[in-house]
This record gives sequence, C-alpha cells and structure tokens, in this order.
Amino acid sequence: MEQIKTFRKETWEEASRRLLTKMIAEFMYEDILSPEELETGDEGVHSYRLVLENGVIYTYQAKKRLFDSYHVLSDTIYREQDGEVHPAINPIRFLLDIQGTVGIHPVTAGHLIREYTNTLIADVHILEKKQNQSFDLTELDYAELEGEMEGHPWITYNKGRIGFSYEDYLEYAPERKKPVQLSWIAVHKDKADFHAVKGLDYLELARQELGEKQLENFGLALRQQHLNVSDYLFMPVHKWQWDHFIVPFFAEEIAYKRIVPLGKGEDWYLPQQSIRTFVNISHKRKNHVKLPMSILNTLVYRGLPGERTVLAPKITEYITNIREKDAFLRDECRVILPGEIASINYDHVYYSQLKGAPYQYLEMLGCIWRESIYQNMEEGEKPVTLASLLHVDGTGKPFVSRLVEKSGLCLDDWLNRLFEVILPPLLHYLYRYGVVFSPHGQNTILVLKNHIPHRLSIKDFVDDVNVSRIPLPELEELPGDLKQVLRSEEPEGLCQFVFTGLFICHFRYLADLLENHHQYHETDFWRKVRKTVLSYQKRFPEMKGRYELFDLLKPSFTKLCLNRNRMIDYGYEDDVDRPHASEYGQVTNALSLVSV
Repeated sequence: MEQIKTFRKETWEEASRRLLTKMIAEFMYEDILSPEELETGDEGVHSYRLVLENGVIYTYQAKKRLFDSYHVLSDTIYREQDGEVHPAINPIRFLLDIQGTVGIHPVTAGHLIREYTNTLIADVHILEKKQNQSFDLTELDYAELEGEMEGHPWITYNKGRIGFSYEDYLEYAPERKKPVQLSWIAVHKDKADFHAVKGLDYLELARQELGEKQLENFGLALRQQHLNVSDYLFMPVHKWQWDHFIVPFFAEEIAYKRIVPLGKGEDWYLPQQSIRTFVNISHKRKNHVKLPMSILNTLVYRGLPGERTVLAPKITEYITNIREKDAFLRDECRVILPGEIASINYDHVYYSQLKGAPYQYLEMLGCIWRESIYQNMEEGEKPVTLASLLHVDGTGKPFVSRLVEKSGLCLDDWLNRLFEVILPPLLHYLYRYGVVFSPHGQNTILVLKNHIPHRLSIKDFVDDVNVSRIPLPELEELPGDLKQVLRSEEPEGLCQFVFTGLFICHFRYLADLLENHHQYHETDFWRKVRKTVLSYQKRFPEMKGRYELFDLLKPSFTKLCLNRNRMIDYGYEDDVDRPHASEYGQVTNALSLVSV
C-alpha cells in the first residue's frame, strides 16, 4: 500500500477553503442560497449574512460579477454558532449546515459528503504537485497539459469519481498523469456492432491500431482456443472497467467465449480530463480512444451510450460534410473536427431486454476511435485544451498570462484573436445549419501559433451534437436514424449550448480571472464578445431571421444549474436516462447589458 504523504493539515485546509469558497459562489449563482446583503464597501465589495435553519450564521464578502455571478473573498468567510465566531474553511461542515435550509435529502447529503471528500483528496494531491513544479506549462504537449487541469470549474463536487478506490485514483486519475496500456478483448460479431466512416473497414483500423505482429498474435490466441478469427472483432478495454464491470456483468459471455481476453496492447496512453478518453503517446498520430469507465463523476456515469456509439461515425460524417461544403468554415475558419471515425458497441444480453433499465447498465462495453488532434496540426501550430486558460500555476500565475506575454501582443489584442477564433465557427453552425456542439473547456481545443489563438478544434460529437427542433431547410438532409438519436432543442435550448456551455461555463471564469490578475474589467471582456457576435452577423446579413430566432443577445436566459441538479432535483437515483442540467429562474445576459 502506497504511503500517504500529501495529506498535510496545511494543504488540506487550503484545499478545503478553496472548495468552500467555490460552493458559496456557485450556490449563490444557482439561487440555492439567498443571503442577506448587508452593505457595500470599497471597490464594489459587498458584505453578506447567511442565517441557516440550524441557527448557524455565515458571513462573508463578495464582489458582484456579470451574469448574476459572484467572486467570494475566501479570507472573509466566518461561521458563527452559539455566539462563537471562527474563520470558516470546512466545506463538509457547510454542507451539513445548509442541508435543512436548502432541503437536501439525507441520502443525497450522504453521497455528497463522499463526493466532496473525494474531490478534496484530489485537490490536495494537485496542490502538493503544484507547489513542487518548476517547469513552464506553456511548453507542455497537449496530452501532458490535460493532466494539469483541475476539473469542472462550475460543478463543486467535480472529482467525486464514485467507484474509484484511493488506489484507483492514484493509478487512473488524469491529473496523476500515469501512462497506461489498454487491454484487448475479442468480441463475437453476433453480439458486437462495428461501424466506421466511409472508406474505413475493420481490418484496416485493426492494423493501424495494433500492427501486423500483434494482430497475428491475437489471431493465434483465438485459434489456440479453436475459435474462428473471422467471427470476432478486436477492441480495447480499460483494466478498471474489465475488473469492475465486464467480468462481473458479462461473465456468461466470457464463459461461452463470446468475449475472449487477449492481453495488453503494446502502446501507452495518457488519460484525458474526461477520464474515459485516452491519447496514444507511443504513436501520437494514432487515434484517440474513448472507452466506458463506469464511475459516477459530475452528473453522470462515464459509460458509452450504445445507440450513440453505433452512430458516432455517421454523426462525424454529417458534421464534417457541413464543413467541407461551406467555404467559410472550410477555408476561412479552417475549423478542425477530429472525427469519431469508428466504433464497436456490445449490448448486455439481459439489460438490453429490460424495459426501464438504469442507463448505466446500457453503457458498459464499447469503444470509439477518434482522430488524433496531432493529425490536423500544421507547421508551428500547438493545440491546448480551452480549459487551460482558467489554470493558475503553483506560483499564482495564470496560464493565459504566460501565453499573452510570450505572444508579444497586449492582452486586448490577444483576446480579440481568441474571440475571433472561437466564436465565428460556432455561430455559423448555429445560425446557418441549426446545429450546435457543447463548446465547454474540455470539448474545445484552442490551436495556437506563436502563442496566439490561430484555429479552433471541436470534439466529442457523439454526446454533444444537438439540432434545431424548429424545421430548417438545412436540416432536411439529416438522416432519419440521426434524427432519432440526436437531441433536438427549441431555439433557446439550442442557444444554451453556446450561452451556458461557453459563456457561463468558461468565459465567466476567464473574465473573473482577468479582472483579478490583470485588472481587466469584465465589462470590456464581454463588450469584446458582443462585438465579435455582431461582426459575424454583419458579415452575413442574409441570416437576419436566424439571428432573431437564435437570439444570443436577448436580456435573459433560463438559468441552467448543475449543482442544483445533483443536490436538490435529481439526487443519486438510478434512472433510465442521463440527468440533464436543472432549470431554475433566469440569468441576466451580460451581452445584452454591455454596449459596443
């Protein structure tokens, strides 16, 4: 058993203080908490008093931000009970204090304690690692940089990872940055579906991924068991999934040799922030691999939905065909769309027949191969995850600050380039085609050149492509099977993928970071975002009706809530569908408030 060396009191308290601060800020944003505002001090600092049902009182100070958000000052948080006042740093204590006031079910609160504790354990490891870092993160490769990220900026229990033991955390968490070799199994074609983009067949993919020698060795392993190689497909699995879900749930399939273990592959991979996506670091131009890892993290089990896995290559073809036929996307934006080019799905023999089966049991065994981001890089280009722009290193310096310094541009000009790179392709898909991605920090890749934003790459089509429910001529060619699987949304719902997915879930934090570290006023930040939207609209005046239909500049949107979903609305029920963000109240749109 590995000795625990990093659970020092000082680090634990710092991680706890940061988490408590985040909880207060996000619970205020989601209207989970409604503290009394006492007074306004210097520099726009407001004082708040939160009186709870159990008699405990929390006081703290915060700065109001646009989008009805708050920047809470962590060293001002105090807890009062029975007349005694002490600095507050304990997020678990805070959860118990607010339970009655907020109306959190005891079962939910019990599971939340587990998720918050897991998150704290991870945060402590991350803080310890940061304190010992001496290298410049801007020099890291894309796959390595992903391992420096710290989880979802909005969800407070962002590294809950229910299902992982502590040993699993040390071995498999992305921030641990431990390379893994994937195991391979043979799955019988009677049970497994292989699908690929046009022009790619199974044997070609298998040769690319395994090489001739290992392909022959796996075939020999089947023949030695008197099995016909042509009856099987080879696919990778993660050791954790094999031990915890495939053997326990598919034992009968293994007994009847419909699933045959073959051993480890030769290549080494690094896990990415999603935990279930792996980048090949032995051969960087080989495909990235997405596998089910049936742990509960953030809102959902990290499996692979069967019907979407089957259609992943077809979704890729649809999305990339739009780009190839559109000169603006293809030649001006030159947007990169790493395609999910092949997939294998294996449905459970019994759960697939069970009406109303919990969704997690329908997502246990499958694989998606996604084109490597490195395949699309040109001379001088460097991909970084968009999430990296929110990262602050162990010296207290933001990653984005280092990029700006190295670029030779002023912050103003660098942000102009950022918004000009990110927004036009997303807006074009929305306005012209009624199609959206979920462009949050994890799905969006910023391609830099000389440390300056240069191109946009968007990934993860299988889970996060949505289309307009309002009939549009451009959607008439959408294949029927995709219509049945891709979620469709009314106009506001479609806009939410840009509004909430990008503006709330990423830009909101970037604006706050720049104000804190660069004194760059958030009004100027959002004015630039609005200006970029208006510049795009001016470029394509013929789509005026679409700008009114998909109105990103309207005064308010329905507020989507991620913490509220788990804490109050959904809890930890096993359901037939993945939970979605809760809707609660309205959020004031900063793009409507600022003027250009």
